[in-house]
Amino acid sequence: MNVIVMGCGRLGSRIATMLDTEGHRVTVLDINEAAFKRIPATFRGERVVGNAMDASTLERGGITEADAFFAVTQGDNRNYFASQMAREVYHVKRVLCRVYDPVREEIFRDLGLETFSPTSFGAQIMVEMLHKEPVRK
Repeated sequence: MNVIVMGCGRLGSRIATMLDTEGHRVTVLDINEAAFKRIPATFRGERVVGNAMDASTLERGGITEADAFFAVTQGDNRNYFASQMAREVYHVKRVLCRVYDPVREEIFRDLGLETFSPTSFGAQIMVEMLHKEPVRK
């Protein structure tokens, strides 16, 4: 599978590394070249410096051949905008978008994006932890 990951923070670098290890063709986009230090030396994919909300950056990253696009920067609006471009302009089959704000997550999902909210998911896990007996040594 040909995958583009927008954002090379902790999550983006981890996703890119996992997919690369699985044998996928991976391109990581980030506005800051220093972010690529999170990618291990064994990474076989591409690194593209630029703003992924810009069509020329997406095209340099291979968006026209992409099977999947992950938008995992720190900004909900950036992730949404780039995800919509990937889906509507470039017709990428799978577009996955991280959204911190649970209200925006609902809106973005209603607009047809596959979303993930670490805020919602984290809250759910922590409440479940509270209801369980703690593991003590």
